[in-house]
Amino acid sequence: MGIEQRQFPRIEANAYVDYTGEEVLLYHRIENISLGGISIKAPSVEKVGTQVELVINFPDDEMQIDCLGEVVWSHEEDEGRMGIKFLEMDPKQKSMLKRFLAKIDTFYSN
Repeated sequence: MGIEQRQFPRIEANAYVDYTGEEVLLYHRIENISLGGISIKAPSVEKVGTQVELVINFPDDEMQIDCLGEVVWSHEEDEGRMGIKFLEMDPKQKSMLKRFLAKIDTFYSN
């Protein structure tokens, strides 16, 4: 078993993502999310290292966050899954994400 490398715990949340990389995919359910990144299922996956523009939608809070990410892992089997780490997120958007996550997991309440 590998060593856990995540700085922030990932949690399940009611959120969707639109992303633009080699492909443009709209309204894909996020499997899990943290302050560091997201995991999603998608019909096609990007190559590791691909930078993607993300628009994360939180329908329960009528909120969205735009940021830049990088694909850090991808698996084509099982409908396709990939992990994307956030590269650039302005302080206001990071604060919005932290507030959203704090509603779900006490780790983010600090």
